[in-house]
Amino acid sequence: MSVSVRNNLAQYIRGGGAVEISDGIESAIRAGDLSKDSRLPAIRALASALGVSPATVSAAYRRLQSRGLLVARGRLGTRVSPRVPRVAKSILRPPPGTRDLGNGSPDPLLLPDLRAALGSLRPKPRLYNEALMHPEFRKLASRDFEADEIPAQSLAVVSGALDGIERVLATYLRPGDRVAVEDPAFSGVLDLLNALNLIPVPVEVDASGLKPDALAEAVRTKVDALILTPRAQNPTGATLDVDRMHELRQVLRKAPELLVLEDDHAGPVAGSPAYSIACAQRRWAVVRSVSKALGPDLRLAVLAGDAATLSRIEDRQFLGMRWVSHLLQELVVSLWKEKGMKRHLRQVAATYRERRGFLLEALASHEIEVDARSGLNVWIEVEDETSVMSGLLCRKWAVAPGSRFRIASAPAIRVTTAAMTAKIAAEFASDLSETVQSRQLIHAV
Repeated sequence: MSVSVRNNLAQYIRGGGAVEISDGIESAIRAGDLSKDSRLPAIRALASALGVSPATVSAAYRRLQSRGLLVARGRLGTRVSPRVPRVAKSILRPPPGTRDLGNGSPDPLLLPDLRAALGSLRPKPRLYNEALMHPEFRKLASRDFEADEIPAQSLAVVSGALDGIERVLATYLRPGDRVAVEDPAFSGVLDLLNALNLIPVPVEVDASGLKPDALAEAVRTKVDALILTPRAQNPTGATLDVDRMHELRQVLRKAPELLVLEDDHAGPVAGSPAYSIACAQRRWAVVRSVSKALGPDLRLAVLAGDAATLSRIEDRQFLGMRWVSHLLQELVVSLWKEKGMKRHLRQVAATYRERRGFLLEALASHEIEVDARSGLNVWIEVEDETSVMSGLLCRKWAVAPGSRFRIASAPAIRVTTAAMTAKIAAEFASDLSETVQSRQLIHAV
């Protein structure tokens, strides 16, 4: 046990029980005295230093592993997780005067005005013995899924896409289970898996989504679940096409019991058709959020899935949060039924497609080839994320680091195109080209 680690821990541990030891280590992690991927002392070494039994230290480590703060890596020892979940993440804002292309948010100017919908509501008091899902919300959500050939006999309403994903995972999986995920994947999914102490298994993606051979390899290694984004994949902009859907379904025929979740977070503004591989499984769920189309603050999503899975989710909801506010459900119904809303959402999808095209064309003019087919983000591979981001920041651009999204894939940056203009795209592409040329950091495509 190194002197630095011993000193770092000694000032935080206040007691000799497993709870006190785990609380002290957690405090050291959150204070930054134990950084990400730091190696902790061997169990016997820490037990000797603290004057407690090895079993006590082992129990403390297990407590922290179950919460995603520590990971056991065999001969590499027990280490602080590289994705430490935080009680409340601070929002990192770019310096004043910096143009922010890293936030991942929809364009607020394309979100519907809520005032008219709010003014039209005539809600009645809701009591404890009523249905979890508003009848009209169920009807419209069901119609939406069935239009995309996704069975909608069983539905549940949840508080956003990640809430739905967490509820499905918690229904079936236990700490230590293996979950196949896209690589790169949405950072929120990777953070969630870490917090649940589930092991992510990276599956390579291209512009059409998961690569069939890579998925087949993951299935061969015995994963317990699969999470994918069928369109508007964050961060790459990948989207399933009909051929890839059939190829992936063919792979999954060898794993009919595998739990498959689809995060269709962008829904009607994704800019591409909906193709599902999940609903061909015995255990499956597709979650659709209203965040990108109607606004993130609504915190509402709907789950479709097999009857057993959805029944378990509603049973657990009833024991905890009881239901998602019927006021929110009625507000979403009002927006969905608003005259011209479907046309508006089609126009929004077309606008996002055009804005994404601005950047792709500008990048291509500098011989930076990127293939992003849907959604609000573009993924640009580079040799060194930190240097590229630093160079862009000097030129007053903020982008998202690829390290937040990737496991084994190449370094990259994520650029959000939701509010992109042709002028901004041209300026950014020029500055990016100058940055990478000055350092020769662009990844060969």
